[in-house]
Amino acid sequence: MSVTVTELTPATGVQITGLSGRRLVDKAVAEECREALDRRGVVVYREARLDDADLVDFSRLLGQVVPLPNGGVPERPEIQAISRDPLKSPLAAYWEATFFWHIDGTTSQVPDKATLLTARRIDGGGGGDTGFANTYAAYEALSEAERGELEGLRVVHSFAASQLHVTPNPSPKERAAWDRNPAREHPLVWTHQDGRTSLLIGTTASEVVGMPADEGTALLNRLLDWTAQPRFALRHEWHPGRPGDLGINTGMLHRALPYDQSSSRLMHRTSLAGEEAIA
Repeated sequence: MSVTVTELTPATGVQITGLSGRRLVDKAVAEECREALDRRGVVVYREARLDDADLVDFSRLLGQVVPLPNGGVPERPEIQAISRDPLKSPLAAYWEATFFWHIDGTTSQVPDKATLLTARRIDGGGGGDTGFANTYAAYEALSEAERGELEGLRVVHSFAASQLHVTPNPSPKERAAWDRNPAREHPLVWTHQDGRTSLLIGTTASEVVGMPADEGTALLNRLLDWTAQPRFALRHEWHPGRPGDLGINTGMLHRALPYDQSSSRLMHRTSLAGEEAIA
């Protein structure tokens, strides 16, 4: 089968067809994937059909794979099962927060480099597609005056902020569990080592330092709406008739579209350790 590469939207995403299984576990393929991620933020391999061993091996060609706590995949600490069924995923109670736009690793000094997500089971009940939004392109499209307004602003990110979207009135026990993940202060605009800039926003962003709460919330919501508009965004459909798609995201805003708690949907995820501290 021939390999086809298609750019999906004006700002975000590359789709690759014609590669599957062990054919993906190749240094040349990984190098092309990294180049596409640098340019477009998201790469989707249609019907990649990677088993768990190949998923881990391909991930290792892209970077350092980190063990994921409470993964739910026996003998595979590098893989996290994502399901709303607590029998399949020990973290099922937390996945509802991923229905909101977020960036992986914003509560760390060194955010994740990339996340790989592949479909193990997709039912026909609807929902569960993944949205991506390009935080680099969104920043670059702001006017010079708007970018000037953001210069120097810092934002507090926390796990608790994301969970409050789902459980706005937590019990003391729930709140204590959330707060075991410390909050982190970051610049609103991240200037990367390569000189590119991106917005650090999403559901983990709780307040703008030194700004009244209502003004800070309004600013963060405005930037989120700006970044999520169609010209910067991509929606990937995990189709039950097309098993085994693989989506890779590097530092992009993303979210799962809501799906029912009774869904049999099951995804497997690996994560690559970050290589650049936020400064």
